[in-house]
Amino acid sequence: METITGKRILQSLYEKQIIGAKHTSTDNATKCLPKNMRGDGEKILKQLRKQGYINFHPTSYGMEVSLNPTKIVEIRKIIR
Repeated sequence: METITGKRILQSLYEKQIIGAKHTSTDNATKCLPKNMRGDGEKILKQLRKQGYINFHPTSYGMEVSLNPTKIVEIRKIIR
């Protein structure tokens, strides 16, 4: 994880305990970013998914995200 914005998203989701079956909308996941960087939020979420840190959950009302529970130890190291 090189980007500070990706780290900020991981930290926000971790603090709110958005892990595994508990998920939140992509808009809520990117609210922790500065307003001028929220446009890149979707791209950052896709990068985090490629790296295996977050999972996408399709719902009837939109796409939701949560932290990958198998990567929690690694995520803790990143956000510390």
